[in-house]
Amino acid sequence: MSELTPNFWQEHFDNDRTPWDRGIASPQLLRWLKAGDLKPCRIAVPGCGKGWEVVELAEQGFDVVGIDYTAAAVEETLVHLQQKQCSAEVVQADVLVYQPEPRFDAVYEQTCLCALDPDHWVTYAEQLARWIRPGGRLYILFMQVDRPDARKGLKQGPPFHCDINAMHALFSSKHWQWPEALPEIVPHPTGWHELAICLERK
Repeated sequence: MSELTPNFWQEHFDNDRTPWDRGIASPQLLRWLKAGDLKPCRIAVPGCGKGWEVVELAEQGFDVVGIDYTAAAVEETLVHLQQKQCSAEVVQADVLVYQPEPRFDAVYEQTCLCALDPDHWVTYAEQLARWIRPGGRLYILFMQVDRPDARKGLKQGPPFHCDINAMHALFSSKHWQWPEALPEIVPHPTGWHELAICLERK
């Protein structure tokens, strides 16, 4: 496991080591938008990185809040917003303690959960339940990372493998309504893939 020091992600940006970055908005976000499953509302993008999804949502009329722990991510997101001449709120904050006001109608979660040490997953899931109003939605992609050593019981990451059974326990029926349909499989540039699903806040 990589040591997640306070400067871990900043060093990745400083050294241009961001292999998870597509350079464009996620194709799954674009599918949800095109299908009309996700319509303009107050939405958060935690772990927004370079801000491609923040820009896409802002361009389509959403009230967007991009959140990232890393100063370089916030700076790059603001640059991309300026280049596209659109606006969104971009906050440098720790998602484990950040509290929005008012609550969000939706959250688009793609890269934050798998980047957090699993020791913090319960806290983060509780945060998402607080952030989203009842009836709101969590558009989430669970990273599927196949590593031989992980099969032996080692905790490896980031990104950390988001086993679907563990995700059902983490986002339990206490707070979330899962759809009957299976998640969509989304190929990732790293060669891994994500499982995309929309959960409704009870």
